[in-house]
Amino acid sequence: MPIENIPEIYLPKRTERPDLFVYDFKMTNDVVKSKVNLSMNMFSFLQVGKKQVHFAGNSIAVNKDQSLLLKKGNWLWTELLETEAIYYCKLFFFSEKPLKKFLEKHAVNKVLGQEITPYFCIQNDAYIGSYLNSLSTIVNSPTVFPENLLSVKFEELMLYLIQKYGLKFELYLHSLIANESSSFKQIIENNIHSNLRLEEIAFLCHMSLSTFKRHFINEYKVSPGKWFQDKRLQKAKEILEEGHLKASDIYFEIGYNNLSNFSIAFKNKFGIRPTDLSK
Repeated sequence: MPIENIPEIYLPKRTERPDLFVYDFKMTNDVVKSKVNLSMNMFSFLQVGKKQVHFAGNSIAVNKDQSLLLKKGNWLWTELLETEAIYYCKLFFFSEKPLKKFLEKHAVNKVLGQEITPYFCIQNDAYIGSYLNSLSTIVNSPTVFPENLLSVKFEELMLYLIQKYGLKFELYLHSLIANESSSFKQIIENNIHSNLRLEEIAFLCHMSLSTFKRHFINEYKVSPGKWFQDKRLQKAKEILEEGHLKASDIYFEIGYNNLSNFSIAFKNKFGIRPTDLSK
């Protein structure tokens, strides 16, 4: 699957990347785990549909009741239609330049950037709805106006979210400027029980699959396929032994696309079928 460079693919050809940019994203087909290289921080205001994001060791799923602020980097993007025949999301991109300017002007807590999470989840409310309407008006206005008006709208949004979420949001804004990246081992450990394929985990580590495998063997002294399988099967055994769930309830979350393959792998490792633990 090709990597999408965002927001570059949304910009008019031969246009320099602005520090602030708004784009109305619409689609009529589901997209599952699309590889995205996000070169700017981005607000994702979901209007219709569902979105799931895998980013390094984290993942989050939202619907139209929530919005996301995403840190630039590599991530996997799943967007699903609901009852409507269209998926619609308003995207607001911003570089570090207006963010630094905002923090210099308004930040109360002069703290060093720290890695908290690669995303911040925003609960939509009446103010956010009204804000998005005004943003649409600006974007559709003559081109001479939007640049300065977007600066004002960016500052307005940031001030509102600091008012709403306080120190938690302010610390997150500082973390967007930090240059630290998640360590290789941290990404691995956080994805032990995800259903991501090795190629997708390698992408989140900013590596090709072959480089990822070499790095993994140097670090863990075993192939990534065997290591992940052993960890996930052990987790499956623990869940089944609790007696609350059956194999059919967990095989996908453990990383298998069908129940049959999961059952075969489970028996090969433990000598019993997963159904034997559900009795």
